[in-house]
Amino acid sequence: MDIAMPRLAAAFLGAALLLAPFRSSAQLLEEFLPTSPKAETFMANARPRVLRQLKAKGMQLGGPVFMRVFKQPKQLEVWLRIGEKFELFKTYPICTYSGSIGPKLREGDQQSPEGFYTVSGGQLNPASRYHLSFDIGYPNAVDRENKRTGGAIMVHGKCISEGCFAMGNMQIEEIYLLAYQAFLQGQKEFGIHVFPFRMTQENLRENKNSRWADFWANLKEGYDAFERSRQVPLITAEGGRYAVRPGRLQDSVVMVNPRLEVQDSFSRRF
Repeated sequence: MDIAMPRLAAAFLGAALLLAPFRSSAQLLEEFLPTSPKAETFMANARPRVLRQLKAKGMQLGGPVFMRVFKQPKQLEVWLRIGEKFELFKTYPICTYSGSIGPKLREGDQQSPEGFYTVSGGQLNPASRYHLSFDIGYPNAVDRENKRTGGAIMVHGKCISEGCFAMGNMQIEEIYLLAYQAFLQGQKEFGIHVFPFRMTQENLRENKNSRWADFWANLKEGYDAFERSRQVPLITAEGGRYAVRPGRLQDSVVMVNPRLEVQDSFSRRF
């Protein structure tokens, strides 16, 4: 009986699969990507602009994405993978962000975080009050180990911030479209690395007396790994710090932050 029942269940499952209409992997994936008529309209508006820019650079819509944020000088970079390496597609100006350089410490401190985060399809918010948005994944494991609190830190439209990175509406339409299409083509998650500034030795020297000098030196390890290889490094949390490990983010299911449970409140708050 213990053997027959699984066989019988398998037979019924096989018959059900044969009768079910065929769905491509893209169709199956799309079912797990949140969308809305509003989001579809905004992405349709952005599509001609993005396609022109991609064509000029010899890139294609749907390629794997990677993003970097620099609080100073208020820039968000979008990179697309070409072959085995990422190439810079576009640098977007950040309209505004909250606080100053340095990590977010607690809920309500009006500070935008810094660190290494990942975004899955479920973190997209097509019903955002701020045009469109996605959650960057704060707090990650390192944040939690350091008892940093808060959440729902977004990259979104408009030009007002309560701890988030506000891009303006046209910019978020393009960024959101690039991320959405990457997920449709099979990217499981993308990295978004948030830095206080470009992690050059000169900038670190200028800020050597900051209380965050050691934290920024740790961030520089991940920054340098990408600069050397143009591949998104695999970064783990170890003892309240970041550790760059052999491998690449796209080759591993190991993530710095656990997959988020997307809350209905996103649509009300962001």
